[in-house]
Amino acid sequence: MPALIGFAAVALAVLIREAAVPGAVGASRHGGRAIPAIADRAVEAVISSLPDPTIAVTPDSLVVAFNTSVQQITPGIRRGEPISFALRVPNVLEAIRIVAASRHMRRTEFFQRVPTDRWFEATIAPLILPGETPSSDRHLVLLALRDLTPLRRVEEMRADFVANASHELRTPLASLSGFIETLQGPARNDAPSRDRFLAIMKEQATRMARLIDDLLSLSRIEQKAHIHPDNTTDLVVIVHEVADGLSPLARERDVEIKIADHASSLVVPGDRDELIRVFENLIENALKYGAPGKRVDIKLSREPATGEARDAIVSVRDYGPGIAPEHLPRLTERFYRVDIGESRAQGGTGLGLALVKHILNRHRGRLMIESTPGAGANFSVRLPLSNGQ
Repeated sequence: MPALIGFAAVALAVLIREAAVPGAVGASRHGGRAIPAIADRAVEAVISSLPDPTIAVTPDSLVVAFNTSVQQITPGIRRGEPISFALRVPNVLEAIRIVAASRHMRRTEFFQRVPTDRWFEATIAPLILPGETPSSDRHLVLLALRDLTPLRRVEEMRADFVANASHELRTPLASLSGFIETLQGPARNDAPSRDRFLAIMKEQATRMARLIDDLLSLSRIEQKAHIHPDNTTDLVVIVHEVADGLSPLARERDVEIKIADHASSLVVPGDRDELIRVFENLIENALKYGAPGKRVDIKLSREPATGEARDAIVSVRDYGPGIAPEHLPRLTERFYRVDIGESRAQGGTGLGLALVKHILNRHRGRLMIESTPGAGANFSVRLPLSNGQ
């Protein structure tokens, strides 16, 4: 931001010096002070080309020029009016007054709640227009705004993520510590209790291992989210392989897996191991949470050709209790659960669908979720087919 302000000041000085001619006529007045018309035009020309919202004001805070980006933040801004009419932020207005008096750059941050919560950094710097004799009439103040909202939201997400991860790890750790103390004390010589406690401890340790594995997987996927996979793999082979691997769980839950192949092959650009993880999560969730329906239907097909781009579609449908509409938009959030107790009882980490979403984003794919309470849920994956498919 300071570099941008510096560039604007240098550009203005060069433009005005080169464009000014002896005897030039025409000037605009701002608060009783005359600023040469050529300066006004140069200020507007440079500011309009800057990417960040930028405003030029006189030392007494009257607006001289601004670019179109500013109007998205302060739609009421007008040339020749006090900036306080459009930007009602006391610390920014005070910083403008200080810079106008001291001629030293300042920075400040501010927060706006309307129309949505947004954070900004304001960089305020002095600008003296070139001329034969220095004059306060030739002083301007440049105000550049930087939207910090995406950074703040990332920080909030990171803080929430750390808090949630810590909570998820603390629960099994507390359980393990409690059982260890019991085994070292009252249950030391109680064989039945010892066996029961050890089984619970193993379950909690397995849960922690799964959580750590999911956290590491999520981190690895996010690090290479911008890298498109350069290998190809067949979704038909992957889905059959995953279904076969989960057949013991299906038998344990007394659930039948039915696969409907409407395509002999569905070759897509993709990382085989990551796509296996996608369908493991989706099919395992269907077996665990849709078990009362006694059936999981998997359908593989390709989108009918309507143009050059075609998608492979894999849908996983269960016939369990379904999901209420208010939960659907948040299912892919990290650690979001419809029923926390049920999820933990099933060994879930709360990261499965978040992993699915991030893997599909890396593969330029999409996840669609449809559900009606009492009628099960349908999770559909769409991935672009390889050329020639």
